[in-house]
Amino acid sequence: MTLIKKIPAVSLFVFIFSLAASAQTIENASHSTIGYITSSGTVENSSHSTIGYINSNGTVESSSRSTIGYLTSNGTVENASHSTIGYISDSGTVENASRSTIGYINSNGTVENSSRSTIGYARGVDPRRAAAFFFFFFNAGK
Repeated sequence: MTLIKKIPAVSLFVFIFSLAASAQTIENASHSTIGYITSSGTVENSSHSTIGYINSNGTVESSSRSTIGYLTSNGTVENASHSTIGYISDSGTVENASRSTIGYINSNGTVENSSRSTIGYARGVDPRRAAAFFFFFFNAGK
């Protein structure tokens, strides 16, 4: 293979690698990958199939781009009708609409249920996005 033929192949490899590197990995308690969230907010399952979107304005959409909820800047989580379904505090506590704690997103990326048992990992993932994945819109338990 000549150098000229190698350059496009190398460029393609670098492009694909940069796309994969930009996705933040979501893992279950056993450290198996269960999803990804790209820097643009695309939410994917472990097979890289799109299951939804979390837009920069906080709108959460299904894979068909219909609005399923909102993550507000003050930590309130709303469904598509703007009814409050939960809260995410700055400290990482995740609560349901009744203000009962349903989980935690720790600063080290560990995700815990209300009993403080580890249910997953979201290192480097914005806590609001991690909470959307594990507790509200993209139920990781399914």
